[in-house]
Amino acid sequence: MAEEYILATEGLTKEFAGFVAVKNVNLKIRRHSIHALIGPNGAGKTTCFNLLTKFLIPSRGRITYNGRDITGHNPAAIARSGMVRSFQISAVFPHLSLLENVRIALQRPLGTSFHFWRSENSLNDLNARAEELLQDVGLIEYRKHTAVELPYGRKRALEIATTLALEPEMMLLDEPMAGMGHEDIEKISDLIKRVSANRTVLMVEHNLSVVAKLSDTITVLRRGEVLAEGNYETVSRNPEVIEAYMGTGHA
Repeated sequence: MAEEYILATEGLTKEFAGFVAVKNVNLKIRRHSIHALIGPNGAGKTTCFNLLTKFLIPSRGRITYNGRDITGHNPAAIARSGMVRSFQISAVFPHLSLLENVRIALQRPLGTSFHFWRSENSLNDLNARAEELLQDVGLIEYRKHTAVELPYGRKRALEIATTLALEPEMMLLDEPMAGMGHEDIEKISDLIKRVSANRTVLMVEHNLSVVAKLSDTITVLRRGEVLAEGNYETVSRNPEVIEAYMGTGHA
């Protein structure tokens, strides 16, 4: 299983003062796939993400990554192992240029920390790779602009570039389309599809059209439990899933 599945959970459970937010969730995330975690509000999606990245400690259950038990690891150790939660961990500084933002992120895999006190010339050897990453996310022409100047969709693209700088094997994207207009949704969807090559992506996403377009496998949560799993065609025809989404306003 370790070869086929990069991430798995067994009986993953989280209780808060008697309230069960996540209950006996068993996930198997296939390597080099895009796997979506969906469900109505209060289904436990973000709690599940927080458990996987250890921002919350499970009440019960086990998490394995690349065949290794990571249940007891802290968030920094999990990120160093190659599983990176985008947007929360990405190093984006609003008053630095896009090039500087990506260059700072590139220092982490090198183990050189953040050399703010060193001259800019000492970091110029990172410029070529930083520009490659900006090219990959369609931001190369804005490399000298400060991050605060970017519209919302391009800020999300910059966050993905800084995440890619950490050389993740697996990316966890928590509602990457939140707050976006139609045009930005299309651009970021295409970007996620491109950067997922040779990587695994697990995402929480409310926009079901995005889920349908991108996902190989979908797990549906309801009240903290797995309701259904499969491809979009299978899940979207499940009567229990249809019932769970009725009246939620999701599209």
